[in-house]
Amino acid sequence: MNAVVAIAVHELKRFLADRFNLFFVFVLPMILVVVLGLQATSQAASSVGVVDGAEGSEVATLAAVIVDQLDAAGLEATAYPDEEELGDAVTEGALDVGVVVRSAAPAELEMVAPGEAAPPGLDQLVRGAVDAAFVELGRRQLLTEAVDGAASDGSSADASSADASSTAEVVAALERAEAQRDPVTVDVRSADPVMQEFASMGRFDIGAGGQLLLFVFLNTLTAASATIQARRSGALRRVMAAPVNARQVVAGQALGRFVVAAFQGIYIMAASSLLFGVDWGNIVVVSVVVAVFGLVAAGVAMLIGVLMDSEGVASGVAVGAGLILAAVGGSMVPLEFFPDTMRRFAYLTPHAWGYEAIAEVQRRGGGLVDVLPQIGVLAGMAAVVLALGTWALRRSLGRVM
Repeated sequence: MNAVVAIAVHELKRFLADRFNLFFVFVLPMILVVVLGLQATSQAASSVGVVDGAEGSEVATLAAVIVDQLDAAGLEATAYPDEEELGDAVTEGALDVGVVVRSAAPAELEMVAPGEAAPPGLDQLVRGAVDAAFVELGRRQLLTEAVDGAASDGSSADASSADASSTAEVVAALERAEAQRDPVTVDVRSADPVMQEFASMGRFDIGAGGQLLLFVFLNTLTAASATIQARRSGALRRVMAAPVNARQVVAGQALGRFVVAAFQGIYIMAASSLLFGVDWGNIVVVSVVVAVFGLVAAGVAMLIGVLMDSEGVASGVAVGAGLILAAVGGSMVPLEFFPDTMRRFAYLTPHAWGYEAIAEVQRRGGGLVDVLPQIGVLAGMAAVVLALGTWALRRSLGRVM
């Protein structure tokens, strides 16, 4: 047993000694988790700039009220001093769209977009905020007229005190009305259960499961080049010269591939949870799924390492096979978005079964019993490829002896 563990540890050290592998193990998975998370959903508010493009207190007031209404609509609104600076910000991408207030009466506004039209949906939000701004100004004007009319009935008030008191009363009345107003909430629900599941997930949760399977499989396959190096350098001959039998060498090689897969899976789950707050659900069940999935990858890596004689060819086959199987199995695009025919074909890959198991745990709170069918299929695949890999490696060791 000590010999088996020693061979496995040596395989892991050999794999991590390659700086090229370090990038694929530690850096690239986190980059893709971030990229897919940003593509899946963006929680950043759209930015809008507002500038009063004409002189006059009414224009300045309207521009200020529009900024307030844009903020209330959940947009990031900023007042700009002039049109040139606003146009530069839109062109450089600092703003999604700009609004220039030309006049207040009659109302004339101009929208500045980076292309021929504003981003889809954003123009409607801006129009709604502008309409709300006019409603707010109308409320203020009506209240001011009412307060001024009431003040003019009293003969003892002078003009300056009347203006000050009317302004204060209008502000106080609007604040009281806003405090007494019942908030209006809109609950948007989708009849599609898949979209409901995705809506309840965090921005980085959606792509994390697919990237976990992709890199566990891909990096385990690229470790097959270590087997080729051992064969070509004569390391296997030296191992067989020691008091180590062929069965121990086979077990050590298989365990070494599995250790690479387990190391990659543990790192991705831990790093994504700590850095991006990815919720994996029941981490123990997910770990079991990844472990069985890693056995499949270990068996395929053994086959590549024995059947290929060139490290370059083996690396190309490993990367190509890893990416193709990941794409077909739903690690790059969720399986729920696949056509029915393509989805049935996807279940020929281990990635699809791993994806289904992780989705059951991560999205629906499933436990070990819920994912037993997927684990069973993965275990069957692992048994087949490990048996083939063991047979091929034992034949190779027989030739060495």
